[in-house]
Amino acid sequence: MKNQIFSLIILSSLNLFSQTINRTLLFNPQIKTLQIGVQGEKLGLPILELNGANTLKVSFDEMSHETHSYSYKVLHCNADWTLSNLNSNEYLGGFTTGNINDFTLSVNTTFLYTHYQFNIPNEDMNFKISGNYLLIIYEDNVIEKPIAQACFSIVEPRVYITPNLRGNTDTEINERLQQLDFEVELNGYLVRDAASEIKVVVRQNNRTDNQVTDIKPTFLSNSKLSFINNKALIFEGGYEYHRFDISSVYGGGEGVENIRYNRTNYVANLYENKITTSKTYMQEMDVNGKYVINMQNAQDDNVEADYMYVNFSLAAKNPFFDGQIYLGGEFNFNLMNDISRMKYDLNKESYVQTVLLKQGGYNYQYWFLPKGERAATTERIDGTYWQTRNEYSIYIYHRGWGDRYDRLVGVKGLE
Repeated sequence: MKNQIFSLIILSSLNLFSQTINRTLLFNPQIKTLQIGVQGEKLGLPILELNGANTLKVSFDEMSHETHSYSYKVLHCNADWTLSNLNSNEYLGGFTTGNINDFTLSVNTTFLYTHYQFNIPNEDMNFKISGNYLLIIYEDNVIEKPIAQACFSIVEPRVYITPNLRGNTDTEINERLQQLDFEVELNGYLVRDAASEIKVVVRQNNRTDNQVTDIKPTFLSNSKLSFINNKALIFEGGYEYHRFDISSVYGGGEGVENIRYNRTNYVANLYENKITTSKTYMQEMDVNGKYVINMQNAQDDNVEADYMYVNFSLAAKNPFFDGQIYLGGEFNFNLMNDISRMKYDLNKESYVQTVLLKQGGYNYQYWFLPKGERAATTERIDGTYWQTRNEYSIYIYHRGWGDRYDRLVGVKGLE
């Protein structure tokens, strides 16, 4: 009961709903570049193996050189990212909270900031069980004063997943869509009733707007679950991500027309994009929406990389009246909000948006969100093609009879 009351306090203080808790989010506009990932891996998902040797690195910038006292708390979540009913001592060993004591001031940057970082698990905190976890970062030891939250998962590999991707779907052959099939080998892992005990989540490029949940196997046995020819697993192929490089302030890198210094800070103007839905698919190199912080010739990118205003533009003779255009990418946690929403400029005949970003290399897409819809599409801007290389992530959760939480028993990626 005490844990449930505490969870309600947290939900109330964060003003979160069950459908949005499964996002990495910033609550304070002074916090930028929140990243969470496996230590030493720049592009991987924030997933650790239970009792493994790896750790997660969490880092962020606070846009000043002022002193702040930040702490963090870890909460266990269900498969749908609602808070579980477990007490903290059931999923954590050691302390349930920690202080963030590793911080460094930025060096020779036009924007002053302080870089904070820490690792989990650590000597004060470790994980006892698998599943989804929510990490809340807050100030002055007041959890009702959150500045950010980050999501990650702990997996205990019990099953083996074999995925396959094809352009031949139930609705068309090698045109706009991709069919994901996969089989789950149980390898002796006990599942009494797969239809009720197994939960599956599938994400494309770590997006949540078009993620698939609540799917049932098309065939099951004591040793294998098959998800073949499932219409729920047909995804829009989309198109490869656009790219730009702002790792140097002295000249524009790929995708950058120019970089200007306005006596206060730097402004990067990207080349204007155009609506090209009728083009033929051409393979291009991208990292499916991810980004890497990097400053050329820097000794420490974390504190030497500067921030600059990045101007995006998408030429359009007329605005869309049946939906909104957003910038999609991990730089904004794949969220469609005011930061990523493009505004139409009548004088320029173009959709425009300016985002403050730290130096590095970035991927982004233009997403069209029709009115009343939840999932965005690239079809109206860049087209959609079955050949597009996307990254799919398959999560297998299990809650057996009498269990009180969702174990994460398998994760598999496919590119």
